[in-house]
Amino acid sequence: MDFEIREDRNRKGRRLTREREAYLQLMQQGYSSTEACRIVGINVRTGKRWRNGWHSPPTGKPKPPVTEEASASGVSRHLREDERIHIADRLREKATVRAIAAELGRSPSTVSREIRRNGMALRGDGSRWVYRPHAAQRRAEQRRPRPKPGKIGQNPELREFIQDHLTLRWSPEQICHALRRRFPDRPEMHVTHETVYQSLYVRGRGELRRELTGALRTGRARRRPHRQAAKRQPRFSTPMVMISDRPAEADDRAVPGHWEGDLIIGANRGSAIGTLVERSTRYLMLVHLPGDHSAESLRDALTDTVKTLPPHLLRSLTWDQGSEMAAHHAFSIATDIPVYFCNPGSPWQRGSNENVNGLLRQYFPKGTNLARHTREDLDAVAAELNSRPRKTLGWETPAERLSKLLAA
Repeated sequence: MDFEIREDRNRKGRRLTREREAYLQLMQQGYSSTEACRIVGINVRTGKRWRNGWHSPPTGKPKPPVTEEASASGVSRHLREDERIHIADRLREKATVRAIAAELGRSPSTVSREIRRNGMALRGDGSRWVYRPHAAQRRAEQRRPRPKPGKIGQNPELREFIQDHLTLRWSPEQICHALRRRFPDRPEMHVTHETVYQSLYVRGRGELRRELTGALRTGRARRRPHRQAAKRQPRFSTPMVMISDRPAEADDRAVPGHWEGDLIIGANRGSAIGTLVERSTRYLMLVHLPGDHSAESLRDALTDTVKTLPPHLLRSLTWDQGSEMAAHHAFSIATDIPVYFCNPGSPWQRGSNENVNGLLRQYFPKGTNLARHTREDLDAVAAELNSRPRKTLGWETPAERLSKLLAA
């Protein structure tokens, strides 16, 4: 902002109305109080009085802030002015933050954050803080409007610097570091590279010329997300059936025969063991993978493992979207077991299996070679876990619960 400091402004009786308006405008644009006072040519103490009001003037009554605005009434998720006054009164009475929050019906973190954001150092004693409710209310209302004015659009010098260097095919990150090195003591000339990108790509900003996007290394006129659901390649050649289509009987665990599966991986992802957990009984079966854990190897090993079970215990299998299940369609054809897939990053959809995998790490620690374990070793571990009582089964063991189902 270009502001000419008047030479006769110190003359007695001269009002600083023009300086006050310029100072408040700079504050709304995001300048610090010290920087705004330097540009306008006033003392820092004068700027504080304009912002916070005169609480103890030399003569007369206390004066309110210059831009004091009426606060909205009614219930709001934002603190109201009367609540801020209550906070200030109770702080003077040495009340705790939790006591104040209980009186206002607010979270203690809300009150603590309000004091930390809107408090200020006491004049003459920087180690002590004071909370002024009217100034806090005004700052909160000034921060609330959206969209916020952009820093680049309101600073012509900054805008010209960025545009000139974009023309030279500098990257936004290079420009931002150059700004900090060239203007180390001028924070109004500091921006992040994300601010530059948004000024170029976000419609409605209009802070930088649109044609400057051609100078970027990508040359794109609009931002392209790293992940686009519509353009994402299918994970498997055969379409997946998601867990949302799984029968409701599998969700409530009332009917046995619905399994959850996964792999536990060894050192350097060079070995693995397959795990199968029955949802109703928590019965565990371990799949031996002595060679590798490719899709074909897992398909054959899973097929051999589930064929040892009676048909009424083979209703469905739920797996995550790991590449080892790329042959899920062939597995379903060979065993007549439908395979359902969890959503990405949702391990809780196979909660029983994840819990058992944690128990298995007592026997197969992370970072070890799992290929050295034989089929007999896996059977012994599975038998030991299946004979361990579970709280979720009323302290029965998975083996006992499964034997009751088989007898029935």
